[in-house]
Amino acid sequence: MQVVAPSTVNGVASTIAVLVLLVEFGMLRAGLLRSQVRLYAAQSLIASLLAVFLGVVRHEPELLILAGLSIALKTVVVPLVVLRLVRQSGTATTGSGILKPAGAALVALAVAGFGFFAVGRSGLRVDGLSPTVLGSAVAIIAVAFVLMIIRNDVVSQAVGFFSLENGVSVASLVVAAGMPLILEVAFLFDLLVAVVVFGVLMRVHHEEQSTLSTAQLTDLRG
Repeated sequence: MQVVAPSTVNGVASTIAVLVLLVEFGMLRAGLLRSQVRLYAAQSLIASLLAVFLGVVRHEPELLILAGLSIALKTVVVPLVVLRLVRQSGTATTGSGILKPAGAALVALAVAGFGFFAVGRSGLRVDGLSPTVLGSAVAIIAVAFVLMIIRNDVVSQAVGFFSLENGVSVASLVVAAGMPLILEVAFLFDLLVAVVVFGVLMRVHHEEQSTLSTAQLTDLRG
């Protein structure tokens, strides 16, 4: 049986994790809702490839099953549901947000850099993998929070939340890839519940306000 060199495992896993992070930046820059949803589907596919790779390298078939479920749910089902809601709303562009595109990119770069710095300073080490993979996962989560905060439309905020789950998935693959399959599937079930909640929110909000913008909701603040 051929053994994969640790450097090769580190290189491939780090590359996949960084690609997931770059797609997150793409969602932050996307001006069309359809583009954001498609980028989320691509990000989910890349994150699932990390599960496939680690499953093959570590000889853990549970990760292959998890990857198949993730591709079916996060790459196919969720994007199709969100795209259908977007078509029904008749809205094509994302909300304006509270920051200009350049400012949003600078904030995202800052929080992503902080994620890498925090992982490096924490001293966390994962057997067989470099800190770059875990740092990328933390950066993905941080940039997803930025996306949810700066955009003022329901779809962008939903996509930000869904992509945050991708960051958590990458982190769990790095830190606890050997956890029981039932626990890993439970994370996907939580995502499915979130899709239902956001879907209802999109539909009700559009029926009440005739828009997907959440700018009017600031009037409810005390």
